[in-house]
Amino acid sequence: MKARNILLGVGIGFLAGYALKEYTGGDQISPEKALKNVKENVKGQVPVNGSWIHMTTENYTKDDLNYKVYRGGISSTKDGETKQLDFVVDAKTGTILELTS
Repeated sequence: MKARNILLGVGIGFLAGYALKEYTGGDQISPEKALKNVKENVKGQVPVNGSWIHMTTENYTKDDLNYKVYRGGISSTKDGETKQLDFVVDAKTGTILELTS
């Protein structure tokens, strides 16, 4: 094989991967990044002992607006009492849409 053919194959593969990412909605943040964002935002109000997040997005409607979201939770202990906070976070922006105890 010639080097030109190898470089052409690599270039086509790169372009195909990029196009697939754009087509499949690669504009979402990762679930790990969404969870980190939630923990950073609530850290000032409650101590975070544990956390979890669903790794797949789901459809969510709030105030007649549709979102792709991640759902998860945070556990917090304050004054010897453990509380569970559930959250819904926008998968595109990382904005917390709902936080309930």
